[in-house]
Formats: sequence, C-alpha cells, structure tokens
Amino acid sequence: MSKFAQRSKEKELMDDLNCSGEELNQTLRELKTINRWLGGNYVTTSGLAKIFKSYPQDSYSVVDIGCGGGDMIRVMDDWAKSLKKPIKFTGIDANRNIIELAAVRLADLPKVTWNVQNVFDNEFSEEKVDISTCTLFTHHFTDSELVTLLNSLRAKSRLGIVINDLHRHPLAYYSIKWLTRVFSKSKMVQHDACLSVLRSFSRSDWERILQSAEIENFEISWHWAFRWRVNIVF
Repeated sequence: MSKFAQRSKEKELMDDLNCSGEELNQTLRELKTINRWLGGNYVTTSGLAKIFKSYPQDSYSVVDIGCGGGDMIRVMDDWAKSLKKPIKFTGIDANRNIIELAAVRLADLPKVTWNVQNVFDNEFSEEKVDISTCTLFTHHFTDSELVTLLNSLRAKSRLGIVINDLHRHPLAYYSIKWLTRVFSKSKMVQHDACLSVLRSFSRSDWERILQSAEIENFEISWHWAFRWRVNIVF
C-alpha cells in the first residue's frame, strides 16, 4: 500500500510538549520562513473574510489554536489592520516554552493574550470567542481526537471555525523533503516536515471526520501550497 493512501500515525518531534531550547528556536524561525515562501498564510485570512461576510459586525474576537511562535497571529493582525477591522487575538498552545517565545516575538502587539492550555481540557471551551482558527495544527491528531477537538471548538466559537492544513500528496511530500534537506539546519524540521504531509489529509478524510463530528455546515476548498481550508459556519 502506498504511504500516501492513509494518514500516518507516527508522532512528530514537535508533539513533545516539553521541547525547548535552541532547537525549538531554530525550528520556529525556519517554519516562519517556509510558510512565507510557500504562501499558505492567505488560506486562513481568506477563511476569516468569508465568516466576516456571513456575520458582519464592528469587531471580532479570534483565538488561534496551536499558535506556535505566533506567526499566524501576526499575519492575521496585519491583515485586520489593512482592513481597519478591530480583532482581539488570543494565542493558545499546550507547550509553555512555545507560548513564552511567542510572547517575546510579538511583544510589539501587547493586546494579544497568550494562554498555555490543552485543547482537550474541559476548561478550554469555557471562554467563548467569535472565531477559532487552526493553521497547520489539526494534522497532529488522530481522526478520533479530531472529532473531540471539533466538538470543543464548536462549543468555544460563536460564529465559526477556520482550519488551514496540508494536503497529503506525493508532490507536497517530496518538495518539502528536498527543500528541508537543502536549506534546513534543524533536525526537528527535517524530521517533522515530511511527516506532517504524511499525517495530513485528503478531501475524503475531512469529509469523514466532519461527518463523525456531526458538523453539516462546512466548506472544503483546495489552495496553493497544497493546503485544504475547512470553513465551518454556525
């Protein structure tokens, strides 16, 4: 059977919630560069725009789940400012070391709230927001875990959810494998980048997962940089 036929269950090095130090710093720097090169960040902002259109209001609250080093929050904040649209951002990650780095890296955005929190904890959905976003986060979980995650996000979010994640495709796999071998100095990036593709999704994967979570009002769209965007509107 082809290794692209179904989602890999192998864990990434990044899944270690205690990872820290210079290896983590180097990994976050390289991931920021890779995502900027490949141009997949607009997938999230265009998803937000669709929810804004469905629910026009003066301002919004947005939580970025698995926010990592805060790169996507900066992208969303720059985009919101270009539209003159006030958004209150919260970044959530289960790794305290990552949250501390994100707070330093985005110190020029003092209104962003940073929380160390596990999305599977009961307290996660208690504080409501308008929209939850996940960028390159959902592939870290099994199908059954994603059903639980989607239910938690549905309980937390008043308006909708925007998911931006990878398409499991041979070209995506071999492209990132070549790029990281040539340009990456991080063993974590070299290991996790290819594995991220193998853990990611086909359209039928998303359809099955969303059906299991009993979510009906969704849109799945494919975008450049081998990304799927899943927009869920309530």
